[in-house]
Amino acid sequence: MIEIGKIQVLKVAKISKIGAYLNAETDNEEDNILLPNNQLDDNVQVGDELEVFIYRDSEDRIIATRKKPLVEVGELAKLEVKETTSIGAFLDMGLEKDLLLPFKEQKYKVIPGNKYLVGVYIDKSDRLTATTYIAKFLKTDSEYKKHDKVKGTVYSVNPELGVLVAVDNKYKGLIPKNYYFERIEVGQEVEAVVTRVRDDGKLDLSTREPAYKEINNDAEMILNKMERYDGVLPLNDKSSPEEIKDRLKISKAAFKRAVGRLLKEGKIEQTERGLKLKKM
Repeated sequence: MIEIGKIQVLKVAKISKIGAYLNAETDNEEDNILLPNNQLDDNVQVGDELEVFIYRDSEDRIIATRKKPLVEVGELAKLEVKETTSIGAFLDMGLEKDLLLPFKEQKYKVIPGNKYLVGVYIDKSDRLTATTYIAKFLKTDSEYKKHDKVKGTVYSVNPELGVLVAVDNKYKGLIPKNYYFERIEVGQEVEAVVTRVRDDGKLDLSTREPAYKEINNDAEMILNKMERYDGVLPLNDKSSPEEIKDRLKISKAAFKRAVGRLLKEGKIEQTERGLKLKKM
């Protein structure tokens, strides 16, 4: 069965002046699909099997190409916006015809020249269409385990939930709101660590390393901050999580661990004003 928007192998049924007609596997020869001359090798013959991508051309005819698209139906890819028009944006998918991203499928404004993560589906008119609403395209069957490092693209930021990430642009991931401390925006590429694999296969992530690895970095960062603030940092274990996050971009728990390390090493002391560097 012919699938629009998919790479498939079809047999050459006839060769004409304008190209080769590929067997559409129906009982009607008129259904056979044209592969234009500019996509043919000189030695192609009737009966040969060719790997092609099927789509609709600018005149809405089903046509074949041997070019490899950047994305197929049901997949996700980061595609560049070539132009915006009155009906939506057109994306470069590696073929002669660009891919339409209608306004109704734009969760956020897209800008020509930038790349965005989109999913591809067949619309009601049987045409290839892009969407930025990609959650339904993401899978939950990754082989990642706790503590694995991953990369992905942010596709949504929910203040109540956290940052939704398409891990490898393929799997569902979430950075809970208490596990990131810097500004993260839609479309941003992030590196994270898997903190939990849920029963349903979704990945919980953190932009920070496990606590035992981060404590040294946090302690060094606090010392550097204190040196810039004349040896004093107006924070202590009674400071609010919000104040600590605002000043240091870490959690209160991470702050207390690092301060505990510095106190134990005798590098700082606690005063009424907060933390103070000890003179060595």
